Amino acid sequence: MTTEIKARLTSLREKMKATDIQAYIIPSSDCHLSEYVPECWKDREWISGFNGSAGTVVVTLDRAGLWTDSRYFLQGAEQLEGTTIELFKMGLPETPSIPQFLRKEGGIKKVGFFGRAISVNEANSYKRELTVAGIEVVTDQDLIAEVRTSLPQIPMHPFFIQPLEYAGRSVQDKVADVRKALDDAGANTMIITMLDEIAWLFNVRGTDVDYNPVGIAYGMITRNEVRFYTFPEKITPEVKAHLEGSGVVIKPYAEIYNDVPALCEKSILVLDPARTNFALASAVPVHCTVISQLSPITLLKACKNEAEYRGYQAAMKRDGVALTRFFIWLEKELDEGRTPDEVEIGEVLASFRAKGDYYVSDSFATIAGYNGHGAIVHYRAEHPTAYKVERKGMLLLDSGGQYNDGTTDITRTISLDGNPTKRQKEDYTRVLMGHIDIATAIYPQGTRGSQLDILARKALWDNCQNYGHGTGHGVGHFLNVHEGPQNIRMDENPTTLRPGMVTSNEPGYYLANEYGIRIENLVRTIPYNETIDGTFYAFETLTLCYLDNTLVEPSMMSAPQIKWYNDYQERVYRELSPLLSAEEAAWLRNKTLPLTK
Repeated sequence: MTTEIKARLTSLREKMKATDIQAYIIPSSDCHLSEYVPECWKDREWISGFNGSAGTVVVTLDRAGLWTDSRYFLQGAEQLEGTTIELFKMGLPETPSIPQFLRKEGGIKKVGFFGRAISVNEANSYKRELTVAGIEVVTDQDLIAEVRTSLPQIPMHPFFIQPLEYAGRSVQDKVADVRKALDDAGANTMIITMLDEIAWLFNVRGTDVDYNPVGIAYGMITRNEVRFYTFPEKITPEVKAHLEGSGVVIKPYAEIYNDVPALCEKSILVLDPARTNFALASAVPVHCTVISQLSPITLLKACKNEAEYRGYQAAMKRDGVALTRFFIWLEKELDEGRTPDEVEIGEVLASFRAKGDYYVSDSFATIAGYNGHGAIVHYRAEHPTAYKVERKGMLLLDSGGQYNDGTTDITRTISLDGNPTKRQKEDYTRVLMGHIDIATAIYPQGTRGSQLDILARKALWDNCQNYGHGTGHGVGHFLNVHEGPQNIRMDENPTTLRPGMVTSNEPGYYLANEYGIRIENLVRTIPYNETIDGTFYAFETLTLCYLDNTLVEPSMMSAPQIKWYNDYQERVYRELSPLLSAEEAAWLRNKTLPLTK
C-alpha cells in the first residue's frame, strides 16, 4: 500500500505542476460536507491511506502532511508509516496550523482546493490567512478526480420513506417549522447541503453511505417552493408520490448549481457557513441578501419529538438484549478456551443486533480494542493485525446500531478475567465517576456543553489524568451517529442544551500500549424544575446495558454516585430481563448485583 500511496502523490504533484499549484489541500469531507462519505468521494483516504473520520491532507511539491486530532494520533502514525506523509497532531502547541505551515514553506505562490468539498468557514479561513502572505488561493480545481484511477461511481441506491409513526412530524409540518424559523430570521430562502438534514426534512432515508442511513441529494426552500435535487434512479414511485404529495418539486441533482445563481433579487438567504459548501455559497448572486447563521434544520432536528423519543426507548431495549447475549457468548467462548479476534467480535456483535426487530445496520464500524488496542481511541480491527482475545486483560467495545426507530451508540469496558489490577480499577472508577457526574447533572436553561465538561474530567484531573476527545456528541434518530449542533467538550460551542436533545456521555482514559477505558451511554435533556431562579434541566439516561462490577472500586465513590450506579444496574436488569430467557436473565442478574462501599 505504501508504494501505491507514493505513486498517487507523484501523480498529484505532476498535475499540480501542470496547473502551477504548489500546494493542494484535501479535506475529509465531500460535496455535502459529510463526516462519513461514500467511496466515490473518499479523496483524502485515497491519497493518504488514512481512513479516520477526521483529517486534512496537504500536499506540496516536496512534502505532504496529515492534520488530525488526538482521537487518531496512534492510528494516523500507523497508517502513514512508509508513505512519506507526515503526521501533524492538531491541538498540540508545537503543531502549526495548515496556513502557518504553508506560509513557512518556501516557494508556495498558489494553493488549491475543491470548493465543492469544503465549507464556507474553512475556505474563507484559508483564503484569509494565506492571501495576507501573498499566496493566491484557487477553489475550482478538483485535482484528485483528475488523477484518481478507477474512480467509483456516485451510488444510485433508491431512497425509502421514513414512516410518520417514527418521524413524528410530516414533511409539510417540518417545512412549516423551517419557514417560520426563516421568517423569524428575516429570510425566505435556504440551501440544504447536509445529507442528514435532507433525510430529516423530507422524511426519507437511504443507503449511500456506510452506517449512515442517508442518500445523496440537495434541497432548497424558497418563498414559493420546496425542492429536492437528486438522480432519477434514486426516486421510486413510492418516494415520488410521498414527496410530490408533500408539495415537493423533484429536480435533477446537478441543477442546484444552476438554480442558486438564478435566485431572484428578493431572495434573502439563511446560509450556514459551517454546513454549506463554498462553491454553492459563492454561486449566490450579489443581488441576494445573505444572513450567515446556524441552519434552522440543525436545531429542529436535534430536539427530538415524542415519537422519536419512543423510538429511542424501544431501540435501546433491543440493543441491550443484543449486547447482553453477545457478552454471554463471549464469556462462553473464552471459558471453552477459544480466542476470537477483534474482527470476529465485531462481526458476532453485529449478528446479535441483526436478529432484533427493525435492525438496518451498525451505526459505525465497531471498535473492539483488546488491551493495548483499546488505547487507540478510534481503533478499527483489521486482519492480520487484530489481536486474539483471551481470558485475561481488558476489552473496550464501542458499537452501535441503526434501527428504523432509533440509533444507538454505546461503549463498555470489561475485565475479561474479573481480576483487574489496582491501577485498572482506579482508572476505571475515575472514568465512571465522571460518567455519573454528567448523568446526574442539573443545570440551568442556557447551559452549554462546555460548561458541563469539567464534571466528566474532575476525578481524572484530581489525579493529573485526562483524555483528549470530547465527552459527548449529538446523536441522530435513525440518522448519523454523530450530529450537531450540541456537544459536551472543553472547546467552546455556543449551542445550549435543550429539551429533547440526545447526546452521548463518554468520558475515557487511555494508557498507550496497555489498555483503554471508556464508558458511554446516551442521555436525553429533559425539563427538571422551575424555581424562582429559573428553569432547570437534567439528563435522562437512555442506554440499557450492564456495567462491569469487577472494575469498580466503591471506596473511591461518593454515596450518591454508588446509589446512581446501583439504581442504573437494577434498571438494566428490570427492563431487559423480561426479554431474555431464564438462563440469560440469571446471568444478567449476577452482573447487576448492587455494590456496597
